Amino acid sequence: MPEHEKINYIELPAKDIEATKSFFTSVFGWSFVDYGPEYTAFANAGIDGGFFKSDLAASTENGSVLVVFYSDELEKTQSNIANAGGSIIKPVFSFPGGRRFHFSDPNGNEYAVWSAVDNA
Repeated sequence: MPEHEKINYIELPAKDIEATKSFFTSVFGWSFVDYGPEYTAFANAGIDGGFFKSDLAASTENGSVLVVFYSDELEKTQSNIANAGGSIIKPVFSFPGGRRFHFSDPNGNEYAVWSAVDNA
């Protein structure tokens, strides 16, 4: 059940809905439900959301919100992303409390993945 005044759903642009579904299913095990040819909703992501057909891409360079994933195995997740067609756009770096890297999906949307220091 949705919680009052809590983030409930996110929507992201996608140039290629089918490539998006394939990528996120392969890397993160998400499931999808299509609502026409220009929208797909995802589940099993920690938060529900969807991708809408768009030629735009979300990136921190253009001021977009950054969606950040957590991984117990940072290098394995990075390898899975690269093997599924994602691009590593900032290699692993340390920050107080952990390490992370940034990647883009097949649409060019930017995301990050982090891991706690004790998993380094």
